[in-house]
Amino acid sequence: MLVPVLLSGGVGSRLWPVSREGRPKQFLPMSGALSMLQSTCQRVDAAAPSPPIVVCNEEHRFLVAEQLREIGVSPQALVLEPEGRNTAPAIALAAFQALSVTATASCWSCPRITT
Repeated sequence: MLVPVLLSGGVGSRLWPVSREGRPKQFLPMSGALSMLQSTCQRVDAAAPSPPIVVCNEEHRFLVAEQLREIGVSPQALVLEPEGRNTAPAIALAAFQALSVTATASCWSCPRITT
């Protein structure tokens, strides 16, 4: 089974002052009404046979859940990073999660959420 993995990390420092620590760029509507996270989820949902695993930090878990709820996406799992450690460890966490559900899971990593 192909499992999309969306990495929604970041601390909001690159697009300051628009993007802030409490609301990094992936949660902002940069082009259109949807945030970059929501747009990516919709694109992945149309292409993948299973719901995504979303990796985010603990601070943004409620924001991620709310944004996904707004577009009707129920993730397979929200994997929470207690501390950002870069892309590879986040993908590894998601892969372990996918394998705990299905032993034959293959992950499709979408580390860069862009529009």
